Amino acid sequence: MSDIPSIRLPAELIPEDGRFGSGPSKVRTESLLELGVTGSSFMGTSHRQPKVKAVVGAIRNGMKDMFSLPDDYEVVLGVGGATAFWASATFGLIENKSQHLDFGVFSGKFAKVVAGAPHLEEPEVIKADIGTFPLPVPNSEVDLYALTHNETTTGVMMPIVRPEAEGIVAVDATSAAGGMAVDPSQFDVYYFSPQKVFGGDGGLWIAFCSPAALERIEKIHNSDRWIPGFLSLQLAVNNSLKDQTTNTPALATLYLVRSQIDSMLELGGLDWALERCARSSDIVYSWAEDSDYAFPFVANPAERSTNVATINFAEEVDANVLSAVLRDNGILDTGGYRALGQNQLRLAMFPNVAPDDLATLTKAIDYIVERM
Repeated sequence: MSDIPSIRLPAELIPEDGRFGSGPSKVRTESLLELGVTGSSFMGTSHRQPKVKAVVGAIRNGMKDMFSLPDDYEVVLGVGGATAFWASATFGLIENKSQHLDFGVFSGKFAKVVAGAPHLEEPEVIKADIGTFPLPVPNSEVDLYALTHNETTTGVMMPIVRPEAEGIVAVDATSAAGGMAVDPSQFDVYYFSPQKVFGGDGGLWIAFCSPAALERIEKIHNSDRWIPGFLSLQLAVNNSLKDQTTNTPALATLYLVRSQIDSMLELGGLDWALERCARSSDIVYSWAEDSDYAFPFVANPAERSTNVATINFAEEVDANVLSAVLRDNGILDTGGYRALGQNQLRLAMFPNVAPDDLATLTKAIDYIVERM
C-alpha cells in the first residue's frame, strides 16, 4: 500500500456511526445495552433452561412473522455459522448430486465443500463473470439447486426463482435475509448467519425449511449414511422444535438477534427494512454514477445489491489508501474484498446502517480524494 496521507475530516463529514462493514456488521448499541442489563439472569446459564428457550422461541416466531412463512415451514437453528451449514447440507440435504451457481468467492465455497464429499457425485457448477450472476439450469440428475441471494464479495443480488425441475432449492441468504424481498414458495431452504442484517455475531446459522426440505432431511437421516452428530440437520430440527439448539450456542448472539428482530418488527418488519435499504442504495449508487472518479462495479442496475455496494475507482485513486484514510478518521471496514483484486470499496447498506450516515460517507470520500 502507498504511504497513507494525513487527512483530517471536518466534523460535519464524519458519520454519526462509522461502521460500514459487510460482516460482521453494525450491532445496535441498544441491543448491547439490553443484553448488559440482563446481568447474570441470562448469560452463563444453560441453553436448555426456560429463559434461553424463550429467546430461541422468540427468534423462531419473529422470523415466521417477518418473512410471512407458511405454517408448515420451520425455522431451524444450528451452531457453527453458514460454513457449518454447508457441511451439514453435504451430509443431510443432498441425496446424490447438486447444482451450484458460482458468481463470487462466497457462492463458490459451497460447491467446493460438496466436491470433496466422497459419498456424493461431482457437483454441477455454473459460473458467471464477477459482477453478474448465472441462472440455474434444470437437470434431471440434480436433486438440490444451490443459489445465492446476495453475493457479499461482489455486491450482486439475484432474484430467487425456483427452476422448473425436480429437486429442492437451497438459498444462501447470509447477506440478504432481512434486507431483500423473497417469496417462500420459491425456496425449500433459506439459510443465513445473523452477523449481517440481524445484528448478531458469528457462530450461528438459521434456516427456513419447507415441508419438502424437512422430508428430505428425515429421509437421509433414516438412511445408512453416516452423519456426524454436530452436523445432523435432523437433530437440529428436533431441537429447534423444542426451542433449543443441539449444541451450546453463544447466548449473546441469540439475545442480540432477538432484540434486532423485535426492533425491526416494531418499525414495520421486512417492508420497513426493504424501503430503508433501497433508500441507502439509491444514495450510494447515485453518488457513484455522478462521480468523475468512482462508478458502481456492477454494471446492470437491476443486479446491484441493495445490501452491499461495491464501488470501483479510477486508476489514479488507490481505494486501499482511501479506506485507510477513512479508518484513521474513525470510518471503519470500507475496504473491498481482496480476493477479487478490484480497486474498490465495499459498503454495507443493511437496515442498521443509517442512510444519512451513508450520505455523509460519500461526501467524506469526495473530500479525501480531492486531497489525496
